[in-house]
Amino acid sequence: MLKQRFKDLTEREILALAITSEEEDGRIYGEFADALRESYPATAEMFEEMRLEEAGHRDRLLVLFHQRFGDHIPPIRREDVRGFLQRRPVWMMRPLGVKVARRQAEVMEIEASRYYSRAASRTTDVRTRELLNMLADEERKHTRMASEYEEKHLTEKALSEEEESHRRLFVLQYVQPGLAGLMDGSVSTLAPLFAAAFATQKSWDAFLVGMAASLGAGISMGFAESLSDDGSLTGRGSPWIRGTVTGLMTTAGGLGHTLPFLIPQFRLAIIVAAAVVAVELGAISYIRHRYMDTPFLQAAFQVIVGGVLVFITGWLIGSS
Repeated sequence: MLKQRFKDLTEREILALAITSEEEDGRIYGEFADALRESYPATAEMFEEMRLEEAGHRDRLLVLFHQRFGDHIPPIRREDVRGFLQRRPVWMMRPLGVKVARRQAEVMEIEASRYYSRAASRTTDVRTRELLNMLADEERKHTRMASEYEEKHLTEKALSEEEESHRRLFVLQYVQPGLAGLMDGSVSTLAPLFAAAFATQKSWDAFLVGMAASLGAGISMGFAESLSDDGSLTGRGSPWIRGTVTGLMTTAGGLGHTLPFLIPQFRLAIIVAAAVVAVELGAISYIRHRYMDTPFLQAAFQVIVGGVLVFITGWLIGSS
């Protein structure tokens, strides 16, 4: 697509471009507010005020345009101008993280201010330079206002509530899928791994079985998690991210007690593998206690009992 150079724009086009840019930024802030309202109401209110501020700036620019150039506004957009600031579509950011939204808003204001300042320094026409300097000043005010809005709305209580909400989302989107994968990989692969180990009495054969079981379980669990729901209703985030986290943690859980069987001495490999299993079960218990609010002893008892039963199953089958 052929784009026009900024320095070739007329004052009429520059003002029209400023109007459409203010409208777009206002819509972005409105989308931020809508996306965050349920989980982060204080931040959503901040973005709503910023949206109203952008609307006010647009109205002032409209009045100025009508006074100088009449009623028809050229349909010029950022995408039509070479080197102009681009805004990533908000719908591509869903689910929207609160920190991402705040950082994006800050970048939007700072980049716009710098852009207009540089454009003004390269302009020889007095009226155009004055217009660009005015826009730069407005954007610098927006940056300061963003900080004022944050101080106004994000009180200590609001920040505490939003941090708790952020923690819940983190648990839903990352911890739960990862924990499910780690538990499945650590426990479900015990039976085939130790059955093969005790049946063959060979480290390498046990290693091959463990690798196959770990990779197979990781692929299976990854697809199962990603296809379980798309996250639009549950708020659990991108299905592909959840599936990737689950698949990797499942594979890691199985590989942990599979890798010791690279040790040629079979008895030593069994001892090391058993020690790794104990560490894995302890880690799972801690994660459940830390993020799922499960009492540590209760979590340890549940996980250890399950792991021991699966281990015994593999040992009995392999020794028969």
